[in-house]
Amino acid sequence: MNAAQPEQPAYGADSPRVGDSAPDFSLTDQYGQQVTLSEVTRDRHALLVFFPFAFSSICTGELLEIQLNIDRFSNDEVQVYGISCDPGPSLKWWAAYEGYRFPLLSDFWPHGQVAAAYGVLLEAAGMPVRGTFLVDREMTVRWSLVHGPGEQRDIGVLHEAVRDLHATA
Repeated sequence: MNAAQPEQPAYGADSPRVGDSAPDFSLTDQYGQQVTLSEVTRDRHALLVFFPFAFSSICTGELLEIQLNIDRFSNDEVQVYGISCDPGPSLKWWAAYEGYRFPLLSDFWPHGQVAAAYGVLLEAAGMPVRGTFLVDREMTVRWSLVHGPGEQRDIGVLHEAVRDLHATA
């Protein structure tokens, strides 16, 4: 008789789905500037990239790949925002060290409130899983993808989502 396998959590089960209204939020970036989703989406679509921890190898690799292709993710039509539960000073130092030229938003306090609203907070670890949400100018989720801890995002899929957004705009 086979032993029962422990059930894996359904990462993103509580996340907003395509067509749902995106939860609004206000967070500070690595420079202490307030960023409110409903304000930034007046001008451009927003690509929200939740990541577990600054300075970790997978997160660094993913965000460096976004930085290397920044013109695809931050332009007249779309702006990328990295979001973690790290404190702002840590994000500021990490962005400077790695050369990130896009906003990194701190969901530090109340701890993980925005990550929880997007269904990507792994409370037991105090971190978000890798959730990615493309929010249009009407504050509607146009595309989403959620990966569990240790699962790296395929940045090419993000390219396709942004490209498809341009095709339907």
